[in-house]
Amino acid sequence: TMSSNNNDSSAKKRQRIGLLTNDQAPLAPLLPPPQLDAIVKQFLQDDIPSHFDVGGYVVGNEVQQAELLMKSPGVLAGLPFFQAVFDACGECSVQWENSAVEGHSFDDASGSNKIKLGTVTGPVSHLLRGERTALNSMSRCSGVATLSNECVRIARTAGWQGEVAGTRKTTPGFRLVEKYGLLVGGASTHRLDLSQMVMLKDNHIWACGGSIESAVKKARRASGFSQKIEVECQSLEEALTAAEAGADVVMLDNFQPERLKKDAAEFKSKFPHVTVEASGGITMSTMADYFSPHVDVISQGKLTQGYDCIDFSLKIIH
Repeated sequence: TMSSNNNDSSAKKRQRIGLLTNDQAPLAPLLPPPQLDAIVKQFLQDDIPSHFDVGGYVVGNEVQQAELLMKSPGVLAGLPFFQAVFDACGECSVQWENSAVEGHSFDDASGSNKIKLGTVTGPVSHLLRGERTALNSMSRCSGVATLSNECVRIARTAGWQGEVAGTRKTTPGFRLVEKYGLLVGGASTHRLDLSQMVMLKDNHIWACGGSIESAVKKARRASGFSQKIEVECQSLEEALTAAEAGADVVMLDNFQPERLKKDAAEFKSKFPHVTVEASGGITMSTMADYFSPHVDVISQGKLTQGYDCIDFSLKIIH
């Protein structure tokens, strides 16, 4: 009996995850299930009725199906979040189409050419309760992935092999989705939060007396060997001081392109193993001006602040 119960539990678990394969979402194992579940429950809490669900009462709990449709071109991302929303809604399952692969660009999707990505089955009130939260997550994640992918393609087409990265300029409460979208699009996440890598920005330096050297050494005492230290620098001289003090990464912030290339080359001649990041006001249209063999990372806040959402809909089959 115990073996039978275990088999039933495994079968239910397989049904719950909706057959989302590693081929379809190869980055999904990055998302710890307890954290993923907690985040989507917060998303749902923001939208579900505080008392009675009159709309849910109207439609009832008959089991029905709804099709997930992509209606504008872009890179698909966010399948695990869509999946987790309906897991949290209860008694729902998602059956994905084989074509629903994260990182794939659906260039021909449009309002007149809707692409079916999957089918959600469950009590109709549950489907409608999770619909908007699931679509919001996927549309924004896909938007980040699409913009990130465009920037990475510009870099590779130009022959620049450095990393295109996002920043911490993310939507409060929505960071995990946007950071995941960066990865799906081929970009780097940069820091996930304040505990990942130490970054000493201008405010840190000013607040502790203006000495880059003392700030870096103090940070190193606390972080030890297990964390990198990055220093935001306004000049070549500041970058050299930071590297001499033991910084692992220097950010050349708000440099004009020609000055950046010149200073990065000089810096690398002295500290070839220290990572150089270019940041500050760089956009997709200007990033090519900053490409240099001496620049390792180009970060853009726009990747998580200025993206267009991709259009999806979930329609009850009738």
